[in-house]
Amino acid sequence: MNSITEQSGSCLCGNVSLVATPKSYHMGACHCETCRKWGGGPLLAVECGGDVAFEGAENISIYDSSEWAERGFCKTCGTHLFYRLKQGEMYAIPVGLFDNNDEWQLAEQVFIESKPTYYSFAEKTRNLTGEELFSQFSDS
Repeated sequence: MNSITEQSGSCLCGNVSLVATPKSYHMGACHCETCRKWGGGPLLAVECGGDVAFEGAENISIYDSSEWAERGFCKTCGTHLFYRLKQGEMYAIPVGLFDNNDEWQLAEQVFIESKPTYYSFAEKTRNLTGEELFSQFSDS
């Protein structure tokens, strides 16, 4: 894999564009009920820390989805733009927003206990339950 480079992308209508530097070319799949309701399936996202810049921010709506996180989407076309923690610097950007899709590798699945039986991924990944995921944040 190549070294990590700044990635750019946009929503479906182009009213919101973004530039972000991912922590790696690894992406994760979240199977929690909230992510599945939000997008109709698992959220496939890349962790970008706080290094994310948006152009057209006036076109972003924020949904307060839990006590600890919020989700952003384009007001015009509805494209999902991010999941971010309210505390700390952590954006999860849907991988499909980025213009370059050649380097990504599915590496992790979270809320694996919530994954429905009607789909599965062929890749061997690190699998975490919701409890295991949250324990990573409480230990830091």
